[in-house]
Amino acid sequence: MTYLDLVNNVLRRLRETEVASVQSTAYSKLIGDIVNDAKDLVENSWDWSALRNPLTITTSAGTYTYALTGGANKVKKFNIINDTSNLVMEYQTNDWFDEQFFIGNPVSGAPKYYTFRNTDASDDPNIDVYPKPDGVYSLRFSGAFRNADLSANTDTLEVPPMPVVHLAVALAARERGETGGTSTQEYFTIANRYLSDAIAQDAGRHPEETIFYTP
Repeated sequence: MTYLDLVNNVLRRLRETEVASVQSTAYSKLIGDIVNDAKDLVENSWDWSALRNPLTITTSAGTYTYALTGGANKVKKFNIINDTSNLVMEYQTNDWFDEQFFIGNPVSGAPKYYTFRNTDASDDPNIDVYPKPDGVYSLRFSGAFRNADLSANTDTLEVPPMPVVHLAVALAARERGETGGTSTQEYFTIANRYLSDAIAQDAGRHPEETIFYTP
């Protein structure tokens, strides 16, 4: 569903006139902002299958800091695999990395460890790897990447649309103060039902994340 479709879905439910562009009126711009608020809340509520994408990092000799391009500081890590060396990389703390690089004598070789360090100018997370790569290695980062705000009319939503629509209606109804028959609390109850149903359906694809196994 496109950004414009989402905004018009919300406008219709608020008994407002549809628009040809999200930027058409001051009120449609407001609804556009509210739709993005709802999108963020829905994206953050579960690691949706549609947001799970691998990212490949290609190392170069001597460089140990790499950006998760496209993460925009809205990414959840699942694991990192050194695909070249066929090993699962292990997390270590910033303090551990500082000890290796600044107190000990850092070694070079196939990266086995990683840590999240900071963000770059694009707000993408940076990771450090250790040992320092001594050549080209392919590191496969698996995670859930939350999307940037919708801005153009044709921008598309990747998470289920109905929870976003109904949560946006609830937020807009609360902002406006009246809805012509349905209370704001009822709107939030409806939105939460759509969200819980969507999570339950998507969670069925990842049962290992919702079922507790005893060793």
